[in-house]
Amino acid sequence: MKRSRLRAVYSTADEQRELCRKYGVPWVEASADLKVGIAENVKTGLQPINGLRHPPSGDTTGWYIWAGSEPSSDPSFFVPLHVKHLTDWSPQVIKYLGLPPGWRFQTAPNHEDVWSDPSLLNV
Repeated sequence: MKRSRLRAVYSTADEQRELCRKYGVPWVEASADLKVGIAENVKTGLQPINGLRHPPSGDTTGWYIWAGSEPSSDPSFFVPLHVKHLTDWSPQVIKYLGLPPGWRFQTAPNHEDVWSDPSLLNV
């Protein structure tokens, strides 16, 4: 791995750990080789960006990320994307990916909200 890429990975993990410390929760890694479910609308600039985390399963992190107020119920709304490709889609969400299952976030310019949602653990 190139030195600059390696530094970026550690910086991201440090930023995630700091956010978890801020909210008093353990850091749960979302490995770069695992997948998130993400809505294509995230690439459009629509705000806010929302994320929720179910327990990880198989090759997924448990994260679902979308833009706008509510996710669509259309089964094709979320597409799989490796965490390592999020820098191309929505780099501002990467710092939230260390939050544990059962947590949500919402971010927009000058806005950040992070909260626990235990119902996400009952999948």
